[in-house]
Amino acid sequence: MEIPPPPAKRACYRHGESGTVRPFPLFAQPYIFLRLLSNSHLGPKDLARLEACCKFLRRPAGYPPDEILSLPELAARDMCHKRSIFKHMETGDKEDLKQRCGGSWMLVLRFISQGERCYRREMSQAVAGPGHSVVVTSLGKVYTFGNNSSGQLGIGNFNSESRPVFLRSLQGIRIVQAAAGVSRTMLISDTGKVYAFGKDTYGDPEFGAPGPAGATNIASPRIVESLNEVFAVQVAIGNFFTAILSREGHVYTFSWGADARLGHQTEAVDQKPQLLRGALENVPVVQIAAGYCYLLARTCEASGMSVYSLGCGLGGKLGHGNRADERYPRLIEHFQSLKFQPITIAAGPWHAAAVGEDGRVCTWGWGRYGCLGHGHEECEALPKVVESLQHVKAVHVATGDYTTFVVAEDGDVYSFGSGESASLGHLGNSDSQAHRHANVMLPRLVNAFKNKGEEIVYVNLTSCVTWDAHTFAITKSNKLYAFGSGDKGQLGLDILDDNSEKYWPELVNIDLSS
Repeated sequence: MEIPPPPAKRACYRHGESGTVRPFPLFAQPYIFLRLLSNSHLGPKDLARLEACCKFLRRPAGYPPDEILSLPELAARDMCHKRSIFKHMETGDKEDLKQRCGGSWMLVLRFISQGERCYRREMSQAVAGPGHSVVVTSLGKVYTFGNNSSGQLGIGNFNSESRPVFLRSLQGIRIVQAAAGVSRTMLISDTGKVYAFGKDTYGDPEFGAPGPAGATNIASPRIVESLNEVFAVQVAIGNFFTAILSREGHVYTFSWGADARLGHQTEAVDQKPQLLRGALENVPVVQIAAGYCYLLARTCEASGMSVYSLGCGLGGKLGHGNRADERYPRLIEHFQSLKFQPITIAAGPWHAAAVGEDGRVCTWGWGRYGCLGHGHEECEALPKVVESLQHVKAVHVATGDYTTFVVAEDGDVYSFGSGESASLGHLGNSDSQAHRHANVMLPRLVNAFKNKGEEIVYVNLTSCVTWDAHTFAITKSNKLYAFGSGDKGQLGLDILDDNSEKYWPELVNIDLSS
């Protein structure tokens, strides 16, 4: 048998001055590689793999002032400087962030990219608050609707609205992130400013307890001046407290600080932001999630992704194998045992969830009504993989009051948990009442989106202790669907007088691309 000749070695050629064709020394022109890498869509992992597999790309590129940096490192640095949250930082702050991330520009790029993906920076988003809703378009316009008894719609009055209302007072300001709590709303602009309206407090519990002395209701967006020195990228509203994430990866909290319950010794009604003390002081945090009296923080370290938790440990929702409270951030070590690299987290009132880099889903905390997706109602004090989703590669997870949604890479949506409300999306108009109280103990495909031919990329649902829950879903084509409770106008849809819910997802009339 004749052995075929080895394949010819690939080479680049150029035309010489005499018309001859000669090999082109591409490696002698490193700036071409740098341009290609810097303008590519490669991620930090791709750059690291290139550096690892090619001796040429591992050696110092010799470009001042960082002559020892390799081409992939230089490309990562260039990509970081193109990000709006990074390019305006002071030089010293950039270097500090680099060291916090592990001393590599590729790690800084990973930190920035992970954060932008998790809180959907400069992408459309919809927030299903308790009784009111907030929608942010891709270009940063804001619409609100629903209950407005405390001015939480930000429209300049206290009249509730059942149809989306554009916040004209924010014209010229690009909003990139939103959060909704009980009777209040908070927004973040692309310049890192935080706006708040509604109940003028950051730590009221949900039911009945008064706010701090002198608290009022604010009917229009107002800058939170105590955060003027912080460039905010994410806000999370929990019960009794509010948390802010800065672009440098620091976490600040308002209220609920007595006895160091959130890492600081201030009074529980304190209205000034306090830096979260403890294990996270020198670790870059890339995402936060707030639930009922507890906080989750996902970090981006050189060794990989981790999750820390603190606050109330009832039901095991802190994920440490017990039900003890934690005054300061504590690492959830069990993820390492599972070889689980979390890429996004969610904190419901009583349970929590995370999606791993490999597409697995973990849940933990109170298991009531099957909200953990394990087929029972027992508590899980350690993160546990949802085995019935092993065939699914998840990319997003959302949690509510004993309810959970999982979005798959192919656009399918699964939900499970309490069947008390219509917010799970499984109740059709014809048999809704007959099956209303049937809890969904294992993940179930939400066929409504499948039937409409829609691929879902993002889900948000009411995450507080209330049965008036509703759900939003954003499609790959940037359409917004809503379903669940609409008794306060929070769906942005027409509701018949004899029915306060939408059992099936319906299209909301907002142009998310505007």
